[in-house]
Amino acid sequence: MSGAGTADSEIALFLRRLQRGVLAAFGLWVVWLLAPILTPFVVALMLAWLGDPLVDRLEARGRSRNTAVILVFALMILLIALALLILVPMIQRQIVTLVAALPQAQEWLMGTALPWIEQRTGVEILGWLEPDRLFEWVRTHWQQAGGAATTLFGYVSRSGFAMVTWVVNLALLPILAYYFLRDWDRLVERVASMIPRNHIEIVSRLARESNDVLGAFIRGQIAVMIALGVVYAVGLSVVGLNLGLLIGLVAGLISFIPYLGATTGVVLAVLAALVQSQGFDVKLLALVGVVFVVGQLLESYVLTPRIVGDKIGLHPVAVIFAVMAGGQLFGFLGMLLALPAAAVINVLLRYAHERYRQSELYAGHGPTIVLQSSGEPAPGMGIVPKDVEPK
Repeated sequence: MSGAGTADSEIALFLRRLQRGVLAAFGLWVVWLLAPILTPFVVALMLAWLGDPLVDRLEARGRSRNTAVILVFALMILLIALALLILVPMIQRQIVTLVAALPQAQEWLMGTALPWIEQRTGVEILGWLEPDRLFEWVRTHWQQAGGAATTLFGYVSRSGFAMVTWVVNLALLPILAYYFLRDWDRLVERVASMIPRNHIEIVSRLARESNDVLGAFIRGQIAVMIALGVVYAVGLSVVGLNLGLLIGLVAGLISFIPYLGATTGVVLAVLAALVQSQGFDVKLLALVGVVFVVGQLLESYVLTPRIVGDKIGLHPVAVIFAVMAGGQLFGFLGMLLALPAAAVINVLLRYAHERYRQSELYAGHGPTIVLQSSGEPAPGMGIVPKDVEPK
């Protein structure tokens, strides 16, 4: 009878795990379906999560929840408005500079870069860019060109709809953030009330660890991104690169992906330097290289260790994979959630490793061989039961 009871319990355990797996798969499928409209909700939820600790501090000093939320929300809006007031005019000037440099860039491309590439590779490029040849190619492949035009028109239409969606999302974002921030504690309590009571202790522990990791990492990473953007923008502007401010800001904003920010910044800065100098200005290129080397040294040895540290515990390759996988599966929403999800998964994996080290599967059921550092059995010890300590 005991054997039948054990089999029944194992079947019941398997069915429970199967049920949880099906529910998790269904949840991911729903997220995938709703990804286009979930972005403002996720961003608002992250803003509320970032602002909740400050609201709690204000509450601890005697202010009501509504007053604390209004103060923190006003502070967020003020900081965003201040950043826009500072950055928008600067970026506008950079865009004007970029537009003014386009004829110069075209001249450099057609007169210097492409002939140099043709000379080195032997591949004809300029000939294909002549207007007569382009018209002849379009006339010969008019059916394919018509299909491409239809595709392009559809893309432009979808882009227009996407722009409208972005505007609506931006309008919704502050409203959603306010309500999430106001009701944050209530949301946490409701989620906690749904957790089975026999798992509440371990789930609470994992939630606290995930919250600590995410809070330290995201706040630190935002600070590192801002610092790198300032370093790159100021450095490139000081060395005389006309588009240095714009390139530096772009490199800083995407530096949350390891090495991508610096790599993108170097490529854009080198191209801008070549166009600006209409050739190989060795001094300007060397100064651009110095700026990015200094930025990388500051990030590796000062900013990341002191601000972020090893809070997330993810290898750079894992970070890159997480961002790419999130973007592939869920688009922009997936990229937004990639690092938080990876951090939580890393906490769960550490817990799974801890449980594995405490399990019989790791310890084994048979006798234990006591080994020396050389890997050979200790003299006189041989094989001893695992529950018997050698004297």
